[in-house]
Amino acid sequence: MQSINFTAYTENLEQIEAIKAFMKALKIKFEVSKEQPYNPDFVEKIEKSKQEFIEGKSTRVKKEDLQSFLGL
Repeated sequence: MQSINFTAYTENLEQIEAIKAFMKALKIKFEVSKEQPYNPDFVEKIEKSKQEFIEGKSTRVKKEDLQSFLGL
């Protein structure tokens, strides 16, 4: 038995189910990985941002003030 890894960029659940059905029809054993590796630097920035929000270090902007806040 040979093992390979591939990534399928599906758009909806139907596509995922179709891939599973195809593999089952060909009697190919498979497993679906829920793991999605992210860049560690990106994860660190997100975690830092979440912590800052919890600590109240955030800015709330009203919808009508959004354009001026963004400098548009």
